[in-house]
Amino acid sequence: MYWFLIYIVVFLFSLLLSLLFTPVFKRIAVRINLVDIPSKERHKNHAKIIPLMGGAAMCMAWLITIIAGFIVPLFIRESIPQYITGDISGIFMTQKRIIIIALGALCMTFLGFLDDKRPMRARSKLAWQFIISAFVVIFADIKVSLFLDSEILTWGITIFWILLIVNALNFFDNMDGLAVGIAGIAFFFFTIIAIIFKHYFIASFSASGLGVSMGFWFYNKSPASIFMGDSGSHFLGFILAVTGAMATYYQQGITQSELAVFIPIFVLAIPLFDLLSVVIIRLRIKKPIYIGDNNHISHRFTKMGMTRKTAVTCVHLLSIIISLSVLPLLWGDRYTATVCLIQACVILLLVSVLQYAAKKD
Repeated sequence: MYWFLIYIVVFLFSLLLSLLFTPVFKRIAVRINLVDIPSKERHKNHAKIIPLMGGAAMCMAWLITIIAGFIVPLFIRESIPQYITGDISGIFMTQKRIIIIALGALCMTFLGFLDDKRPMRARSKLAWQFIISAFVVIFADIKVSLFLDSEILTWGITIFWILLIVNALNFFDNMDGLAVGIAGIAFFFFTIIAIIFKHYFIASFSASGLGVSMGFWFYNKSPASIFMGDSGSHFLGFILAVTGAMATYYQQGITQSELAVFIPIFVLAIPLFDLLSVVIIRLRIKKPIYIGDNNHISHRFTKMGMTRKTAVTCVHLLSIIISLSVLPLLWGDRYTATVCLIQACVILLLVSVLQYAAKKD
């Protein structure tokens, strides 16, 4: 019960900081002329100039929450129940790991900030994403658990996972409240899963991500008064990827199926599915994959006759449905897991068929 209260406090504290910092960075963005001008890019649909730097606001709120997580226990140590004192002490044993992850998040946010200020070449940005990801994976010992004996291969897969999620969320940020809402939903499910497995650090880590996401969502929802920019998609994508990699989804004697390792892929299925479909579409029309357009899943919903706000809501609901559909992987056997994974894939296929049919009509 005490840990549950800690998760609530972490969530509320990060939520409050995000609510406070976002308007501050909004004013800073206007002052330094870091704004999004829709006329510069054809695929953008907003009519007015919108400040950026939402990513900086979220990163600042998250970093302060992490720092507070180290400082506060020192002052309330005497009031902490004895049966969780050992767990609290364990947080300080992961201090080096947390510092490296925080440094990685800060570097990713700064990289996105530079891209917002002056667009970088796709190769240069990818190279820096790789360097930051590799540093965090190697020195913070972040590993995607796929039952592999080769440490180098595990490192490679984990770095690829981080790059994949960062760029998927970057592509996905195309409507008011869309990307940050998806991030919030993913953080929520990662928090619940970590609580189930009693991963105290990961649950607190994810709860802070949920808080800063929801705090920013209040300003980014339609009609948005501030955008997260590349700094925001880089920050949230990095934290989501690291959170998804840190948790252990298969535990011998607890989880019945090894297929549980696919849980983070399906919790983040919507931005990953969107990335895949957009890349395929752009390759088919022989267009560079890094140039934005209106072929995302949210845009295809609007082509079905929905308003942009309704399209965003449908995408969020779709993400919740798929995430719920794979939760039984935590306790089901291999047959249950297989059915759940097939069901999630069929849901995505159904949406694709509906959108393709609507486009032809």
